[in-house]
Amino acid sequence: MYHLIAPPPADAAFPELFVRPSDFDEQMTWLASHGFQAVTLHRVYEYWLDGTPLPAHPIVLSFDDGTMGQEVHALPVLRKLHWPGVLNLKVSALKSRFTMPAWRVRNLLAAGWELDAHTITHPDLTRVEDAQLWHEVDGSRLELQQLFHVPVDFFCYPSGRYDARVVAAVRRAGYLGATTTNYGLARPHDIYTLGRIRIDGSDGLSGFAAKLQSLAR
Repeated sequence: MYHLIAPPPADAAFPELFVRPSDFDEQMTWLASHGFQAVTLHRVYEYWLDGTPLPAHPIVLSFDDGTMGQEVHALPVLRKLHWPGVLNLKVSALKSRFTMPAWRVRNLLAAGWELDAHTITHPDLTRVEDAQLWHEVDGSRLELQQLFHVPVDFFCYPSGRYDARVVAAVRRAGYLGATTTNYGLARPHDIYTLGRIRIDGSDGLSGFAAKLQSLAR
């Protein structure tokens, strides 16, 4: 789980969300040298559903929100490896000059990335009224489908916040599954509360490797 692929500015409110491009490059090189191969979440879902083959060591690289560095810095690194990413896009990011305009999203899609929904305005879904919950969950999927003409089959809970009511809305909207900020490996029996491994700016290469190696044991 990545957020911003960029050096952290001095006044960053959440500096840990920034992973330096050089660190990201080293982390992807480490994955490739250790036999990992990035795939989309949909490919993992198909494997869980009907055994569609996966590489020996598959990994899903997810990028939340839709920030500029994901296209500017992450895309070239993954393109060299012929790897896709998974973009969890909040719709409001398309309308900000600080995030990712639609043409950059299309560049990612053309490179084989998967597009999934991350609401419209990134609220805490456990604290909104039913009408706004449905608008954020179902409405974000419809907007992304209409704009980019791709399936948008998975959902990502903003800030990892969910409860039974939120999960029920995600299921009712027709998503095949959903990702959280719960730390750990994704398991098929948790299809609407899939775990992820958050990569922080302080991890560098050694911390990144340690996180993956600890979970692989």
